[in-house]
Amino acid sequence: MKSLCGIDEAGRGPLAGNLVVAGCILNAEVDGLNDSKKLTEKKRELLYEQIILNAAYHIIEFSAQDVDEKGISSCIKSALEEIMATLDAQSYLFDGNSSFGIKDLDTMIKADAHIPEVSAASILAKVTHDRDILKKALLYPQYHFDKHKGYGTKLHIEMIKKYGYCDIHRKTYKIKALEKRPM
Repeated sequence: MKSLCGIDEAGRGPLAGNLVVAGCILNAEVDGLNDSKKLTEKKRELLYEQIILNAAYHIIEFSAQDVDEKGISSCIKSALEEIMATLDAQSYLFDGNSSFGIKDLDTMIKADAHIPEVSAASILAKVTHDRDILKKALLYPQYHFDKHKGYGTKLHIEMIKKYGYCDIHRKTYKIKALEKRPM
């Protein structure tokens, strides 16, 4: 059987929190896999445990500071290279439409909804991201990270306006609602 390493990321778009990239080679079938965004948090958590037991995987995290210093594309590219160097597969498939210039990396839009290995990687990345941001919500309760997971919701932007940025915010991300308008 031809081995496939599915790769996906979570946390590319939030204003705060880690970027997480996961690679996964399934060793056994895991029922119920799908794009992590289409699953409930409870279902993702259950599947996460099943994936860990039935796969070879590698998870990489980049802090907000890493993203600010290196750029999101550079972080993703280095994660893809690390996964490909760490997990031995015959082929590698990344969810999306960019290979970030990496040779021998296939891409497919919405692979996380159609290819089990990419679905599994999607779940590993999303659960890792969400667990981390929930821990950070305890450190920074005023931002309500538990409600929006770091994404640019109205509530989150209001809290940034009120309290400014904290250590886990990506300061290079432009937020239109926070830009000063000329008088």
